[in-house]
Amino acid sequence: MKILLKGLNLLDPEQKLDKKADLLINDGIIEKIGNIKSSEVEENNIFDFNDMVCVPGLFDMHVHLREPGREDEETVVTGCNGAAAGGFTGIACMPNTNPAADSAEVIKLIKEKASNHLVDVYPVGAVSVDRKGEALAPIAELYEAGAVAFSDDGVAVKTAALLRNALEYAGMYNAPIIEHCEDESLADGAMNESLVSTQLGLPSIPTVAEDITVSRDILMAEYLNKAVHIAHISSKRSIELVREAKARGVKVTAEVTPHHFTLTDDNLKTYDTNYKMNPPLRGKADLEAVIEGLKDGTIDCIASDHAPHSIEEKEMEFIYAPNGILGLESQLGLTLSELVNKNHITLSDLVYKLSINPRRILNINVPSIKEGEKANLTIFDPHNIWTVNVSAFKSKSKNSPFDKRLLTGKPVAVINKGKMFYENELKSI
Repeated sequence: MKILLKGLNLLDPEQKLDKKADLLINDGIIEKIGNIKSSEVEENNIFDFNDMVCVPGLFDMHVHLREPGREDEETVVTGCNGAAAGGFTGIACMPNTNPAADSAEVIKLIKEKASNHLVDVYPVGAVSVDRKGEALAPIAELYEAGAVAFSDDGVAVKTAALLRNALEYAGMYNAPIIEHCEDESLADGAMNESLVSTQLGLPSIPTVAEDITVSRDILMAEYLNKAVHIAHISSKRSIELVREAKARGVKVTAEVTPHHFTLTDDNLKTYDTNYKMNPPLRGKADLEAVIEGLKDGTIDCIASDHAPHSIEEKEMEFIYAPNGILGLESQLGLTLSELVNKNHITLSDLVYKLSINPRRILNINVPSIKEGEKANLTIFDPHNIWTVNVSAFKSKSKNSPFDKRLLTGKPVAVINKGKMFYENELKSI
C-alpha cells in the first residue's frame, strides 16, 4: 500500500534535514521525499498534515508496563497503546514486574506480547535475581533473550561489589547499567526534605540520598571504563556530578522526567497522591538545575518513568500511597510547552533528547527520514492548544497530576512497522 503525507515540516538533525515536503511511503518504506503529486496514490491514502512537524519516531527509555504480575494496572498492549497515543514508536520497559525480568522467559514473554504492535518494545533485564541485590542475574542469558540494558529499577544496585560485577558483565555486551540512584538508608520518606516537608509534617528524603549513589556509580564507571546511565535525575548536585564526570570522559549519561522540569515540592501542599513519586519532586533550585542540564547537554534525554497504579492504591493516605505517575501521553506536550515554547531547548534538541539519544544509549538503531529507509516517524502539531484528559488516556490507569492542564503541542500520528496510529485508531498501511 502507498500512502502520501502532505505538507510536513520534516526535521531530522542527523540528516541535516529541515524543510517542508511531502512523504510517499510504500509498504512501510520511505519511497520519496519532495513535492509529490496526489495522483500517485489513491485518494483515501492521502493525509493532509500541513505545517505539522515530522521527526524520527520518538523513544521513551523508561517505562513500566506492569506485565507480568499487575495486569490490572497496565499490560504490554495497553502500555504500547498509550505510547502510540503519546507519539512514541519505541519504548524500553523496566524489570520491576512480578516475577522480575531476571530470566529469559520473562524477557521473551514481553517481546512476544509486543510483537504485533506498532510500538517497538525493548525489555531491560534485572541486575540481580529478583532485584534483591544479593546475586547477579544471568546477564548473558537476558541479553541473548533480548534485554538491551540492566537495572534493579525501583532501588539502586545494592552494593558496590554487585555494581562492579554488573558493569563488567554488561560491558561485555556493550549494554549500560541503568541506575535508580538512591541510598536506601536515607530514603525512608514520602517527599523531598525541605521547608515544605516540615510544614506538611511528612517524612522526607534528602537530595543527598541521590547524590551519594550518583557519586558511587560515576566513580565505579570511571574505574572500570564502563557505561552507566542515571535514571530520572532530580537534584542539583547530582547534575553537577554528571557534568563534572562527562568533562573527565566518564561513560555516564542521564535522563530526566517531565515532572522534574515542571513541578516542585510546593505542589504537594494539597496532599494529592498523584504528586507522590520517586525521586520525589524537588525544590525550585533543583528544577532550575534540571533545565540548565538539558540546555547544556549534561542531561542526554527525557523519559517519562511511566508508572501506572490503580485508583484504590493511589487513594491511600499520602505516606502509604505508592510512588509514580503516568507519563507517556503527556510527555511530548509537556516538553513542547515547558522547554521548547519557553526557549530552553530547540526542536532539534527535542529530537535528540526524545528520539536519537535514548536509542544511542541503548545501542538501538536510530531511524532516519531518508529515502529507502523504513518509515519510523512521529508527527505532531506544535501549535495545538489542548487540555489533558486523563479519563481518555489509553493506559489502564489514571494516576496523573497533569489532568486538566493546558498544553501547547500535541502528537498527531505515529508510523512504524507498516502500521499507523492516527485519529485514535491503529491501522495497517
